[in-house]
Amino acid sequence: MKIQVSSDLLDGLVLALLNKEDYYGYALTQDMQSAITISESTLYPVLRRLKKEALVETYDQPYQGRNRRYYRITADGKKHLERVKKMWRDYQESLNNIFEAKGEE
Repeated sequence: MKIQVSSDLLDGLVLALLNKEDYYGYALTQDMQSAITISESTLYPVLRRLKKEALVETYDQPYQGRNRRYYRITADGKKHLERVKKMWRDYQESLNNIFEAKGEE
C-alpha cells in the first residue's frame, strides 16, 4: 500500500535534505527514494516551483566536462521548512491520537 504524499510534505522533504547539504537533481532523487517512492519527473517540477518561490536557488558546477545544476536552500526556504515541520508534528500527533486511542485492543 502506498500513502500519497501531499505537495506540502514533499516540499518539506526536499527542503530538509537541502538544509543538510546542496544537491544536484539526480542525487536528490536518489536520497528521496530512500524514504518515499518518487521519480525524477515528479521531483524536477517541485524543484522548479521551489525556485520560483525563492525557497531554493541554483548554481552550476563543472563535472566531467559538463555542468551539474545544484540546488541550495535559501533563508526563506529555511523558514518555510520550519513551518512544514510544525505542520508535520501537528499532523503526526493528531494521527497518533487516533491510532493509539484508548480502549483499543
